[in-house]
Amino acid sequence: MLPLAAMVARVEWSDFPGLVTSESSVDALVLSLRTSAMSTLLCILFGVPMAMVLARTAFRGQSLVRSFVLLPLVLPPVVGGIALLYTFGRQGLLGHSFEVIGITIAFSTTAVVIAQTFVALPFLVVSLEGTLRTAGQRYETVAATLGARPTTVLRRVTLPLVLPGLASGAVLSFARALGEFGATLTFAGSLQGTTRTLPLEIYLQRETDPDAAVALSLVLVVVAVLVVGFVRGTRGSSL
Repeated sequence: MLPLAAMVARVEWSDFPGLVTSESSVDALVLSLRTSAMSTLLCILFGVPMAMVLARTAFRGQSLVRSFVLLPLVLPPVVGGIALLYTFGRQGLLGHSFEVIGITIAFSTTAVVIAQTFVALPFLVVSLEGTLRTAGQRYETVAATLGARPTTVLRRVTLPLVLPGLASGAVLSFARALGEFGATLTFAGSLQGTTRTLPLEIYLQRETDPDAAVALSLVLVVVAVLVVGFVRGTRGSSL
């Protein structure tokens, strides 16, 4: 609590509205919210199948697959950004082919979304896989025995059953995407209105306007508190 108290004591509250509503700050906040929302949708799109496979199937090499899925949790974000750059950059493994057809990914808003998704996806997978394992398969088995198709079982039984875990995982992914710094800076750069997210804006303001940096940091702290409260609420309601 001491670091948070120190930040609160450092803020000039009379200047707070002006510090967080400057043009660059608003651009960074809007970009962060927009890209984090897109990243969360991608995490749900890719994370739900991943969690289902890891929780509901057993195959050779499953532990290795899980390790790769969870790798961004322990990988330094800057290293992740370098890996993405050499994958989707202009001379990267896939980026070179995209450049041929006129698609540039690195140092664009798309790169921000990819970087955020890369670091946030494991949070959804971990949360949802744990919920799936806790819920078990008995209700799904009963539904299948009664003649329900697999898609019906997934839609009417599995997803409603694990919805609290999915919601908490999605919120955690959103929060992680919102606070992403290292991979975004390395892979997407820092261009105002295009790739400069709120954490990057805070880093830049720290050198030129420390008061603005502290004020914007408090905005992220408030978001983090709301996220923690929401996740605890969804997990508590699922018990």
